[in-house]
Amino acid sequence: MDGFDQLPDSLILLIFNSVSDIKSLIRCRAVSKRFNSIVPQTESLSLTVDRVISPESESDSLLVTFLKIFFKSLHDLLSTSIKPHDPTRTLVQNSPAQILTKFDRVRNLRIELPAGDLTLDKGVSVKWRAEFGRSLKSCVIIGFKSASTTASENPVEGGLKTRVMWTISALIVASAKHFMLEDVVRQHEEMESLVLIDREGEGTVVMDKEGMRECRLGGAHVSEGQWDRSRTMVPSVKMRMRHEPKLMLKGGVWVEGATLVVVRPSEGKDDVDDGELALGAFGDGIYREAVQELLKSRSYMLEMNSF
Repeated sequence: MDGFDQLPDSLILLIFNSVSDIKSLIRCRAVSKRFNSIVPQTESLSLTVDRVISPESESDSLLVTFLKIFFKSLHDLLSTSIKPHDPTRTLVQNSPAQILTKFDRVRNLRIELPAGDLTLDKGVSVKWRAEFGRSLKSCVIIGFKSASTTASENPVEGGLKTRVMWTISALIVASAKHFMLEDVVRQHEEMESLVLIDREGEGTVVMDKEGMRECRLGGAHVSEGQWDRSRTMVPSVKMRMRHEPKLMLKGGVWVEGATLVVVRPSEGKDDVDDGELALGAFGDGIYREAVQELLKSRSYMLEMNSF
């Protein structure tokens, strides 16, 4: 009899919840019959995806899929169609949903994708955080030219057009990732929190318990367009934008072309103000500092139709 045989199942399950990494937990199932029966009960899981496989085309990378929906959405921003939820949709081999069928009681799930998907100019950094239910609830986007200890005499190129492109690109990528999560959400009704990130820390999609309940009841709003049927439809939105050509942060660090955008659906009441939403989006560090400074700046409102 080894040491583990003397431990109660509840303690072993607590250890497995601390491990959380799905690949490690699946290997643990091969250790013994007891481990094989306990591992599926793990409630807190972390899944690192090495390669994204789309049900539309297993040969397309996430970047290729993104480019397709990006150009289609720019071409047809005014279209608003809804695709009914298809309960017969099968799970793709090695997709997050298929991998998670091995677990019965998932409550907290974190998924990490291989890389970010925004194509940016050299030296430009953009981060975003989007919250979803059945469709987009909010999205906070911050971007600037890479920080340095000296301010450049040349302004960041592109102006308002570039900042709007950052926003549209982030919304398209977020909506594609949200659509990918629908099978996972539908499969695990006991789940309370779901976070999807990328390895570069560029974008984050979050869903809470209420948001997942909305998604299960109604299915995700999706577009039926030829190029973008693999993403959730972005509703008509209002975008409050703040911008500073040059911004000095703590320690004499300069960022250029600093832009903060808070996106919300045009319809519905705002329960949280922009400041609270933006400050809670990116944790501590240089991005939070930039948010704090930009919130002092004058804002202006833009609106966009659903796409």
